[in-house]
Amino acid sequence: MKDRLGRDVTYLRLSVTELCNLRCRYCMPEAGVCRKRHADMMTQEELLTAVRAAASLGIRKVRITGGEPLVKRSLLPICRGVAATPGIEEVCLTTNGTLLPPLAAELRAAGVRRVNLSLDTLEAEKYAWITRRGVLSDALAGLEAALRAGFDQVKVNAVLIGGFNENEIENLANLTKDAPLDVRFIELMPMESGTLWGPAAFCSGDLVLERLPQLRPEPAGSGVARLYRLPGARGRVGLIRPVSSHFCAACSRIRLTADGRLKPCLHTPAEYPIRGLGEAGMARRMAAAILDKPPCHGVLSAGSVSAAGRSMNEIGG
Repeated sequence: MKDRLGRDVTYLRLSVTELCNLRCRYCMPEAGVCRKRHADMMTQEELLTAVRAAASLGIRKVRITGGEPLVKRSLLPICRGVAATPGIEEVCLTTNGTLLPPLAAELRAAGVRRVNLSLDTLEAEKYAWITRRGVLSDALAGLEAALRAGFDQVKVNAVLIGGFNENEIENLANLTKDAPLDVRFIELMPMESGTLWGPAAFCSGDLVLERLPQLRPEPAGSGVARLYRLPGARGRVGLIRPVSSHFCAACSRIRLTADGRLKPCLHTPAEYPIRGLGEAGMARRMAAAILDKPPCHGVLSAGSVSAAGRSMNEIGG
């Protein structure tokens, strides 16, 4: 389905939980989230009904997110159900990776084709600080498990934060030298999660190009990342710039939160509740949300916080 600006909306980011085993500083409050009643969250059947409704409107790609989706007990049957939905061509998953080792092969068998892992640093103390409770070796074990499981693609997402990990740009990029994975540097977005980042924390993706002048451009892919490759590397380096060079003109996505609210844009407060509507009602509400996709989100900067109205873990990372 096209929105009013003629953009094809083919991509649904489906949050299955607001909960997470980590407390990343740019994503959620230190105390975690206030647990909602089970009755207030989308059930497995409601999630799959929503996917069927989305597919009827032309959604072809579903990315399963959280929170941390691996804490969801019903994750595997949800993945199987999404992958079996007529019209859905690609099922992807975003995770912090710490719980992935025992589940990677099962997720692949359930129909998940691509996995993104969040990894902002390769230094154990810094990893513990940014996640507030995580252990780096667990995340690295998750990355190894993803590579062994045979997913079509494995990506590492590193949020670029000045004063924290800009000195690790080369080390993170070097992960692509010997492994068939992409490392994508993502500009820090000023979300409502209460992070008190100073202006210096908001680095442009250009910093990666300055630190790695040996990068060579790759052909443009279908996603939002601008791709590069280190000489002789098996994988690629990507730059995602939601702040310095937003990609609103080509946005193809909508988001469904774990409590059943459709967001046509990450950075606007507009939400469309779809619980209790049935498949046909969900499809009508989704169509309305798609038609109301804004042309562009507002300015994002250290002094201009996203208007999303929620933390990332509540929306779907």
